[in-house]
Amino acid sequence: MKTVPGRTDRIVVVGAGLSGLAAALHLAGRGREVTVLERDPGPGGRAGRAEHQGYLLDTGPTVLTMPSILRDTFGAVGAELDRELPLTRLDPAYLAQFADGSALPVHTDAAAMTDAVREFAGPAEAAGYLRLRDWLTRLYHAEFGRFIDSNIDSPLGMLNPDLARLVALGGFRRLDAKIGSFLSDERLKRVFTFQALYAGESPMRALALYAVISYMDTVGGVYFPPGGVAALPQALARVAAENGVTFHYGDPVHALERDGSRVHAVRTAAGERHPCDAVVLTTELPESYRLLGRTPARPVPLRPAPSALILHTGGPDTGPDVGHHTISFGHGWRSTFDELITTGRRMSDPSLLITRPTATDPGLAPPGRQLYSILAPVPNLDRGPADWTAEAGPYAEEILAVARQRLLPDFEPEFTEIISPADWADRGHVAGTPFSYAHSFVQTGPFRPRNLPRGTENVVLAGGATVPGVGVPTVLISGRLAADRITGVPGRRSRVLDLATEASR
Repeated sequence: MKTVPGRTDRIVVVGAGLSGLAAALHLAGRGREVTVLERDPGPGGRAGRAEHQGYLLDTGPTVLTMPSILRDTFGAVGAELDRELPLTRLDPAYLAQFADGSALPVHTDAAAMTDAVREFAGPAEAAGYLRLRDWLTRLYHAEFGRFIDSNIDSPLGMLNPDLARLVALGGFRRLDAKIGSFLSDERLKRVFTFQALYAGESPMRALALYAVISYMDTVGGVYFPPGGVAALPQALARVAAENGVTFHYGDPVHALERDGSRVHAVRTAAGERHPCDAVVLTTELPESYRLLGRTPARPVPLRPAPSALILHTGGPDTGPDVGHHTISFGHGWRSTFDELITTGRRMSDPSLLITRPTATDPGLAPPGRQLYSILAPVPNLDRGPADWTAEAGPYAEEILAVARQRLLPDFEPEFTEIISPADWADRGHVAGTPFSYAHSFVQTGPFRPRNLPRGTENVVLAGGATVPGVGVPTVLISGRLAADRITGVPGRRSRVLDLATEASR
């Protein structure tokens, strides 16, 4: 594995999002002097927090998986996850609601899920689920340590026995077809393939190896911290500061001072100068390349993932007892992905993620109130240009009407707050999407933008645009991979964990 040459005693991390915080913790734990520069008033990045009349909103991710990675991140400086940020395991992880009126609680416990599938779709599908669960587990163990949790310098680095195991497991077949080899019920297939959208692909085109995302939530489990997902970066920043990391907020980075191919200081818009031996950039990829003064040439331009419109709303607790996460599927399936990814149209029959965080933490809303977050996938601004400044409000009303019809018939909102592709674009997110670049085969692993960019020998990238990719667990890993590029890989036990065992703690 290639690493930064020369001295690496003083490190500047640009960005206090999840990847930057992870990088800072791992570097501090390895004895480096770390300074974090953040343009916002506090930590979080995409995993932000907003307050509205006593409601506390997660403005970014709402689904949290892979506590082993959180434990590893806090443990980089000897801190304990259970003490710093105790997690509640959600059971069920989701409720899957279908257009025909049926519903399936998605349990991560094998026995409970087998019983649920048997009642939902019969004994043959229950047996298929058990075979699928076994396959997902074997896929995860073959894929995670070598292809997700490690730096790969070139495609040749993939040529190892684990690649042969992935091939033998069918990891390079299409996701939809592979899941269909275990399950025939189309509703069940959706439960284990909708995660392809997290990777910016349709299940009909995505490689089966992306079923590892399904493993993370349907086997490994979904969790929630007190105070919402935004509590995670707050806890990481607090622990980092307690372990010597210095933070500077509210001042964006303006330029990198360099001597030949080596950066020796970072300058901010306010004129502050921070000397360094190495830099971790977690800024959006176009901004990172601007700071570096070069954009690598690619035979085919990078393709952004679809975006999302998020509607936060709250009101009196008068409706049905809705669970923490509900995936509400429309009738459309293939057509939905075609609209979002290929033709750039909004969903004609929406599928929605409806989150009620107050189901787990009532303190996120005023007494007697419930808080909802409704996520509707939409095309990114490259694929489906739109004037979201004008259209966000009317479309949010349409989405709220769908959610009320399907799940919240008596809900009367007393406020709404909308985050649209226009807002993501204002934050500098490519093509107005918070999900960065899609995980097509040519944008994955060694084919994704490198975290060790050419032309500058002591700058490393981290975040969703680089390896290993998008999502809370993976951006945390990206921070650790960036640290590995600077210090080398310290001796540590195998990180391929049996999450089923861990989740039972």
